[in-house]
Amino acid sequence: MEPANGHVVLDTGQDDGFTSLRRPGRPRAARYELGRSLRERAHRTDMQYWTPPSGRADPVQQVIEQNQGRQPWLVPIRIGRMIASPYAFLRGSANIMADDFAALPATGITPVICGDAHLGNFGFYASPERELVFDLIDFDEAHPGAWEWDLRRLAVSVHVAGRQNGFRETACAYAVHHCVEEYREQLAQLAERPLLGRSFERLNVERLRSAASKESFREEIERAARRARRRTSDRALPRFTERRDGTFKLVQEPPLITRPSDGEWDALAEALDGYLNSLPPHWARILGGYRIVDIAHKVVGVGSVGLRAYVALCEGSSSDDVLFLQLKQARRSVIAVHQHGEFAWHRHQGQRVVEYQQALQTVSDPLLGWTTVGDTQFYVRQFRDMKGAILVEDIDAGALADYAGICGYLLAKSHARTSGASMIAGYIGSSDKLADSLSRFARAYADQVESDHAALVAAVQRGVLPAERVA
Repeated sequence: MEPANGHVVLDTGQDDGFTSLRRPGRPRAARYELGRSLRERAHRTDMQYWTPPSGRADPVQQVIEQNQGRQPWLVPIRIGRMIASPYAFLRGSANIMADDFAALPATGITPVICGDAHLGNFGFYASPERELVFDLIDFDEAHPGAWEWDLRRLAVSVHVAGRQNGFRETACAYAVHHCVEEYREQLAQLAERPLLGRSFERLNVERLRSAASKESFREEIERAARRARRRTSDRALPRFTERRDGTFKLVQEPPLITRPSDGEWDALAEALDGYLNSLPPHWARILGGYRIVDIAHKVVGVGSVGLRAYVALCEGSSSDDVLFLQLKQARRSVIAVHQHGEFAWHRHQGQRVVEYQQALQTVSDPLLGWTTVGDTQFYVRQFRDMKGAILVEDIDAGALADYAGICGYLLAKSHARTSGASMIAGYIGSSDKLADSLSRFARAYADQVESDHAALVAAVQRGVLPAERVA
């Protein structure tokens, strides 16, 4: 069929498998051949092209439209962060890429995707067993969608990050190529494994270190892991709180950390009681042993700035038994409109984020849940849960290639956990045709990112948009 945007969605022979234990799915070999046959209708070499189409939406207007529904006094901070660099602009403009990519060649194979798979959205966090693992970490845009969208966004982010670090174009292209090749190799391997077996694949610090070929990158992994291990609730207590009248209170750092009104405070506290109903009974019972001490609004990220995001400080049986919970506003994924139009599939966008995070990650925060405050939907997670990241600004060209390959592997692992792995593997095949194509595409679209970023900077300079530089 051909939607209004002109993007042809190919018939991938979807069957009743994956929906019932009484009906078999299509055999793996048949699904592989089906994917292979799609090469005749969506050529792998066609994946290399990017030319802005006539009538392409103005990127500044797209940024303005994404500001709708955000807290207006925080919009200047969002714009200030986006104009910092082309890479920062890329991080905050998933909607622009989604609109651009929707009209590009695609196979029609639609597993659950991250929807925002750039280099900065991979990182460390704690497993339920308190082991430090490395995986995708941002799922605000997660949704069933074209696997190519995730891989394109990741590839472009590699090239843009390489340019930002001053690397040669050949080094940027090599890092992208390695990223796509790792995606291809890992997806092919995982597609051959049993469905249940592939679902346990995970990357801990030791495996992450062994995957690095450059000593400089192994050292960066160690530094990042040490930083992540220090990011726990008890260590956050002196950083984010002060003691007043014998009680801990969250510190205020306007405009980044501010106190909600009394009415908002009460509504959020009530919503956190409702959040307990979204947790497995065991974890709900444990959290029921804590009480809310304080709540503050805390600005996070680049793309999320201006959306409602709160931190709740909770105290257990003693003053040193503390837990920080984060509530983040969940809106409809930027992928959704291109998949099923104007009407949402998901009744609760916070629930969407949680369920697709659990689908894409091998292990997830056990305290993931969702709730609603008035008409605003949220997902809830631990705030200080050994979260950490590899700082791409601190790595050299060889380390970037290593890191890009690791992210390609993790993206393949995530896609293989839902559906379509054998078809994707069949389509990609064993050659480097797709890697060659996406390397060329990433370079061309990196030019587009830089052009869009320059347009936003110019709009700020003309006074079209306010911008405020706040760390």
